[in-house]
Amino acid sequence: MIKVENLTKKYAGQTAIRDLNFEVGNGEIMGFLGPNGAGKTTTMRILASFMPPSSGRASIAGFDIFNQSLEARAHLGYMPENVPLYNDMRVNEYLNYRAALKNIPHRRIPERVGDVRELCGLKEVENKIIGALSKGYRQRVGLADALVHEPDLLILDEPTSGLDPNQIRQVRELIKNLGKQHTILLSTHILPEVEMTCSRVIIIHRGRIEANDTPENLVQHIRTAGGVTLDAKTGKDDGAAELKRIGAVRDVSVTEEDGWKTFSLRVESGADVREEVFRLARDRHWDVRELTARRPTLEDVFVEITQADEV
Repeated sequence: MIKVENLTKKYAGQTAIRDLNFEVGNGEIMGFLGPNGAGKTTTMRILASFMPPSSGRASIAGFDIFNQSLEARAHLGYMPENVPLYNDMRVNEYLNYRAALKNIPHRRIPERVGDVRELCGLKEVENKIIGALSKGYRQRVGLADALVHEPDLLILDEPTSGLDPNQIRQVRELIKNLGKQHTILLSTHILPEVEMTCSRVIIIHRGRIEANDTPENLVQHIRTAGGVTLDAKTGKDDGAAELKRIGAVRDVSVTEEDGWKTFSLRVESGADVREEVFRLARDRHWDVRELTARRPTLEDVFVEITQADEV
């Protein structure tokens, strides 16, 4: 559905993305991850034909995104992070207007608007002014706009940005359902959402692709994976400094509440340091109320890749 070859974009001498190569197959939900400034939004804007690349090429459904822009965009629904809506229009009015702009035959517009209104849960606000809607409903209007012309591919840039936990859950379920009928390229900072939703993940860092695999494979092959949680009272001891001396421990973060310190240890893949942590706590006479291992997650992969230069 998407094919990207040697895609590069430069701004005034600064390289935003460099030599990107990847493909997204029909029916995939692809997570597109990276820290702020990594090049995610630039890549999505190029794929949506909002800006040209400096070099390289990309195609959607076999159509070049610039030489055959209209044909490519007919297969694409794009929802940017900050959805540009007409705040003085009503929801139904706006969706009808957008459907007409996307060349949906006049006789089919009521049917398509009704379908996306139902799918995105907009029935109860269909006659409300968009400017008076909550952020959650505005996101849904933007998603309905992206869907109204029945695209094969959806590009969603931070679709849950600014939403509360209940709204995030609703949007997640909606994306899962959309994945049954659409190919989806999804950018988000909420990594547990990606693990629960995406079949494959691309991680981009400093304009380059650093990983491209299933979440499960990425977790299995990272150097630093998983960790240990220790909840203890360490008295006058630093705690973190002493835990860092354990061989397989790569990093230690600490939070404190009511005198109890919670140490989160990142450890090497395959290592189990609980016995060493227990012996240290016993020898230093720390009061311990929790010592548990946690499984590696996509967040560990993300940190491993994007902080590689700092380790």
